[in-house]
Order: sequence, then C-alpha cells, then structure tokens
Amino acid sequence: MKRFAIVAVAAGLLSGCAAGSMRSPVNGFLYTSAKAGEAAAGPVRGSKSGRACATSILGLVGTGDASISQAASNGGIKEISHVDADVENILGIWAQYCTVVYGE
Repeated sequence: MKRFAIVAVAAGLLSGCAAGSMRSPVNGFLYTSAKAGEAAAGPVRGSKSGRACATSILGLVGTGDASISQAASNGGIKEISHVDADVENILGIWAQYCTVVYGE
C-alpha cells in the first residue's frame, strides 16, 4: 500500500500540473516549448514588440501578469497589430506563459 502511494504521488508530480492552466498548441510530457498565434487586428506588421509573462511552480504557485495590456506597456506600443504566445514547461515542475504583442 505504501508503495502504491509513492507511485501515485510521483505520477501526480510528473503529470505536468505546473502547466495545467497554461494554454499551449502542443503538450510534451518531459518538455514543452511552443509558440502560438493568438490574435491579429490587421496586417501582421509592427516595428515594436513587448512581452509579459506569468510563471507557475508545481501548479501550486502562480505569479505574473501575462496580459496584453502589460505586454503593450512593456514594449511602448500604442497600436497593436497582432498578439502571439510563448509557452514553456519543464517536467510539470516549472511552466511559463508569455504574451508577445507587436505594433507601433
């Protein structure tokens, strides 16, 4: 019984719980690094870019501001042309979701 409990806990820790709330176009059990297009308001152009991220550890602690408005503010962007997302997950222990905004 004790052995079953240890296996169940290990499986839970390795199941990718840190990225459970992170959107990704693909999921990798050991590692995920993906980019995805989120939205376009017009032609895909823009000389500036801004990035805002949120991080999760073990799915227990999540912090950060990955909002479009924060990414635009970080890049000094007033007119958004399009928005992308970057997702990274390592063994479900550490995960990061970043919003990337492009525009002028």
